[in-house]
Amino acid sequence: MLRDLCLTRYAGSFPNTITIHSSRYGDPMISEGDYVLVMLDARRTWLTKVERGKTLHTHKGVLKIDDLIGRPYGCKIKSSTGHTFFALKPIIKDFVMKSKRITQIIYPKDLGLIVLLSGVGPGSVVVEAGTGSGALTTVLAYYVRPNGHVYSYDIREDVQRIARENLERAGLLEYVTLKIKDITKGIDEKNVDAVILDMPSPWEVVPHAYESLKPSGTFISYSPTIEQVKRTVLAMKRHKFVEISTMEVLLRDIIVEEGRTRPETRMIGHTGYITFARKYVED
Repeated sequence: MLRDLCLTRYAGSFPNTITIHSSRYGDPMISEGDYVLVMLDARRTWLTKVERGKTLHTHKGVLKIDDLIGRPYGCKIKSSTGHTFFALKPIIKDFVMKSKRITQIIYPKDLGLIVLLSGVGPGSVVVEAGTGSGALTTVLAYYVRPNGHVYSYDIREDVQRIARENLERAGLLEYVTLKIKDITKGIDEKNVDAVILDMPSPWEVVPHAYESLKPSGTFISYSPTIEQVKRTVLAMKRHKFVEISTMEVLLRDIIVEEGRTRPETRMIGHTGYITFARKYVED
């Protein structure tokens, strides 16, 4: 049902192609200075930079990382103990999940829906608040390339330093401006495509978001508690927002094996509520 809702609501809102700007995401061969995702299995992976003389120590032996230079992504590499690993090209999910963090991050199950609902794509201008460790910032920067931009607000310099490191590693810092400012006091940017919030009091930003957004621009708030949702929705109803809705994503993995295919016993349940709306204007 969610899939049909999203396809119906947002059909035609995304371009048919995305221009790949950074060589980090386009070159099929491994070069010195690139990042690789070294994988033993689905649960044991390492994101590492390829440098001459570099080794990676694991519980299954030592890997000579510089042996990967000049080889294609997706190749196999043997450890000193003879175990087989795979050298994969990191995708945006890998940079997010392997990011350095001192705050909780938004996980892929929610990031995907946030990006879809926001309508952002190449060329979009986005205001984000609650930079944190930069997981959402990284994903937004990836999708607004090559000529869009993300303005990310936070009141903590320490977390933005971590976010800067994560953005640099992902090759996406040039698409982001990090701002130390309390967004509840106002938004500097005008005529933006989307305002996306991950912060304790999003309702305080609603009037500023309305003034900042272009007509039909999108507003998204990510909140862990239902009380935050209620206050934010009530604030939006006092301003000119339509299509107001709140949803939650629950994720359950499936074990697929001959004779015992079934859902995993444990699942990722509640992480946060996603509240969405669009700005309207009077003729």
